[in-house]
Amino acid sequence: MSTDLRGEVAVVTGAAGKLGRLWSQTLLAAGAHVVGLDLDETPPKDVQEVADREGSGDYAAVWADVTHRPSLEQSLRWCQERFGTPTILINNAGIDQPPSSRVGNFLFEDVPEELSAMTLDVNALGALRVCQVFGSVMAAQGHGAIVNIGSLYGNVAPFPPLYDHLAGDPPFLKPPAYGMSKAGIGALSRYLAALWGPRGVRVNTLSPGGVLGDQDPQFRAKFTDRVPMGRMAHPEDLSGPLLFLVSAQSSYVTGQELLVDGGYTCW
Repeated sequence: MSTDLRGEVAVVTGAAGKLGRLWSQTLLAAGAHVVGLDLDETPPKDVQEVADREGSGDYAAVWADVTHRPSLEQSLRWCQERFGTPTILINNAGIDQPPSSRVGNFLFEDVPEELSAMTLDVNALGALRVCQVFGSVMAAQGHGAIVNIGSLYGNVAPFPPLYDHLAGDPPFLKPPAYGMSKAGIGALSRYLAALWGPRGVRVNTLSPGGVLGDQDPQFRAKFTDRVPMGRMAHPEDLSGPLLFLVSAQSSYVTGQELLVDGGYTCW
């Protein structure tokens, strides 16, 4: 079966972020029209270059806020007028707080409630809102594929020694609401797979683990020691799994979570 997406209309939330750009590039290279939703409506240069080079799919950057349903409804109307009703949705928008974050460090009992609420509002409720707006029109047309982006930390707890070399008092603590929100993404996918399966919409979760970025060398070394494949993920390692989940290759796959973690969770 083919991964050719020519004629498909894909929506990607959080499209200006690192993974959002990757998803958009992957879909464009497969031939889809892509509408990238983000608070930043400037088309990312690397994404636009793929659109210009591939030529079979167009890219459009549209402002939308996953915490504000009217903006999502407006972006849906724009998408329908420009390209037609979406057939693919990549629910990617999210908040993470890596050690480089300027938010600050807290003991567990002192994590500000407003920080947790913001994370849950964007990562969990935001995904729900997007599915309500875009997924519902897919169900109405009887066709669609939704991929909700989860995380390794929706399945396992952060391993404290990965961060114990970092300076700080209190020491760095991965925010508990992040794992809560990403675990909820898997539950949302299963719920919608059952609800919309009879209406031709497949819903799955893609959960990356340890994507190489600007992490400090000690973190990279310690994380890699826990990965059976002996390395962190390169961004391109995620393109194939995404294409599998949105294409005809996974036509009988729904309600599942695909962990792309190099084996991190196998022990």
